[in-house]
Order: sequence, then C-alpha cells, then structure tokens
Amino acid sequence: MGVPLNQMVRVGAYVVRQHLAGRQRYPLVLMLEPLFRCNLACAGCGKIDYPAAILNQRLSPEECFAAVEECGAPVVAIAGGEPLLHKELPEIVEGILARGKFVYLCTNALLMEKRLDRFRPHKNFAFDVHLDGDQEMHDRSVCQEGVYERAVAAIKAAKAKGFRVCINTTLFDGADPARVADFLDEVKKIGLDGVMISPGYAYERAPDQQHFLNRRKAKELFREIFRRGRGKGWKFNQSALFLDFLAGNQRYRCTPWGKPTRNVFGWQRPCYLLGEGYARTFSELMETTDWDRYGTGNYEKCADCMVHSGYEATAVSDAVAHPLKALRVALRGPRTEGEMAEEIPIENQRPAEHVFSRHVEQAMARLAEGKKLADAAD
Repeated sequence: MGVPLNQMVRVGAYVVRQHLAGRQRYPLVLMLEPLFRCNLACAGCGKIDYPAAILNQRLSPEECFAAVEECGAPVVAIAGGEPLLHKELPEIVEGILARGKFVYLCTNALLMEKRLDRFRPHKNFAFDVHLDGDQEMHDRSVCQEGVYERAVAAIKAAKAKGFRVCINTTLFDGADPARVADFLDEVKKIGLDGVMISPGYAYERAPDQQHFLNRRKAKELFREIFRRGRGKGWKFNQSALFLDFLAGNQRYRCTPWGKPTRNVFGWQRPCYLLGEGYARTFSELMETTDWDRYGTGNYEKCADCMVHSGYEATAVSDAVAHPLKALRVALRGPRTEGEMAEEIPIENQRPAEHVFSRHVEQAMARLAEGKKLADAAD
C-alpha cells in the first residue's frame, strides 16, 4: 500500500474516536480549493467553467487555516483549479502542516518543477500529480500535447529533492486495461509513493459528457486492470476495501460528508464533485444538508458515481468496523473473478436538478455588490 504508516495509524485512531463518540457523520479529508483558475482546459473537468470574475477569486491563507480548524479532518487535499497558481500556496501548505495535518497538493505539474524550491520535503506532505495514463492517454485527457513529459520530469525532480510524490489517475470510457496496466508498471519505475485511481465522474458542466464510465463498465475495467497487476507490487494510495469496491466486490453507499469541500463560494453541498448549494460554515453544512437526498439510488446525478471522494470514506469506516475483513482483502488484493456484489437499485431516484447557473449568478451578484460598496467607500 502507498499510504504511509503514520498516516494509517493517525487516521485509524481518528476514525475509532468518532465511532466511540457515536458520530455517524464526520469528515475524513478536507477538499480545499483555494481557487478555480487553471492553466489547462481538460474536456472532462467541470471546475473551470466560470466567468473571469470568479476565476480571479482566491481564498486567503487565513481563510484556508480557518477551514482546516473548523472541519477538523486529519487529511487536507489542496485542489483546484491549479493550486500552484496561488501565490501564497507555500504559506498555506506550511500553515496546514503546522496544524498537524497530512497535506496532498494536487497539481497538473506544469509549474511544479519551477516552484519546487518554494516548498520543503516533509513526512506529512506529498505532491499529488494528475496523470491519466501514458503519454497519449494523458495528453488527450488534458487536451494539450507535451503535458505528460513535463509532469514526469517534475515528478523525477521532486523525488530527487526528497519529496513524497503520488499520482492521481482518472479513467474514462474506452480505457484499455492492458494499456493502463503497462502505464502502472512504467510509473512504478519512477519510485512513486502511491497511485490514487478512480473512474471519471460526469461533471454537470464538463465539455465532454460522452466518455464517463457507468458503474458496470467501471467494475469490469478495474477487474481487468487488477488481474494484470497481481504480484507486481503496485502501490495504491487508497484503502484495500475501496479498491475491492472498484472491482465490484463491495456494496457501498456514498458518504459525501467524508470529504467536504471548501472553496471560494463557501462549503459546497453535498460533495467535492457535485455543487448544489453552499453553506457559510462547516457546522451549517453538516447540520442543514439533507444528505439522504444524495448518492447512488437517491439522485440521478449520482447514479454512476464510484469516485474516491464519495466512497473512500465509506471503505475506511468499513475497515475500522471490520478489521479482519479489511486485512483479508489487503493480503489477497481485490477479487477479480466470480459474482459481483448486488448493485444499488436506482428506480426510485429523484430526477436531476440543474442549479449550476443559479449559483454562478448569485456569486456574480455578490461580487458586483462588493465592488459597488468598495467604490462607494473610496
């Protein structure tokens, strides 16, 4: 496994404390998005489809630290947009590490090698590089040639300086299992500290809506990949039970509160992938969100989702509740043969509500009002 032992122990102890306290809903990873601006325009991304006024917004270091303390999750994933575009990011990373958190800095790596000297290696810090397969696969995914080569060069440079480096790989419809397996063999040679792998999610506003995987296809794809990986020592930065879920062997429901998101709009309801409203505080998010309205079987937009941001927390909780089961899966690897777990029925799911435009309009109105007040004060 690619998860460091100290992280496994700390997160495991944290989950046990939540269970002993009788808390059914608690955060595991804070998804912190200090900006939406990016230097790529990937076809499968729904994070950059905003007016310039919103793309120009940034969370300050103080806002980031307040979110970390308010949420209390032991792990913080700094995402975006492209976080390395944020001029105060080194200060944000150092401040979060000083608060005793594990930090994963998600990046497309275009600026990573150039800005390595602004960060320092730390046992609780890792760069998490977006790499969706081999050179052809990845460059096609990000809609720009040459990105794969620059990302691999940045990974090697970071490893040479003593940083922990993981990759985040999203797979879409049409992915070839043999080719993905070859890719995982190849990146293993770089000395990566872990791979986070997941099927793509159909963002409401993503330009390309045709190549996202449905659940059955995703399970078959991951079974084929894991079958080819037996005995090869691939290091996944994910729980064994989540990987077993990807292979169709666990019947999990989503826990969207497990990875709450704080971005320039506020606390996003209900999860990192699905923005259907915003709360002013973390407490408001947890207490006023109607969680039962979301997830596969409950909501049309969630029907095909199997992404780690929704299901990793479920798998971790299951591992703490059933440690022997988790150990067996960790030792044998995901099962790749036999019947799959029964799927969650979707016949009674509520229809999708398309609310993205309303949120943008409200945000633009707030920005305009703020500018008007600032101008009046001048």
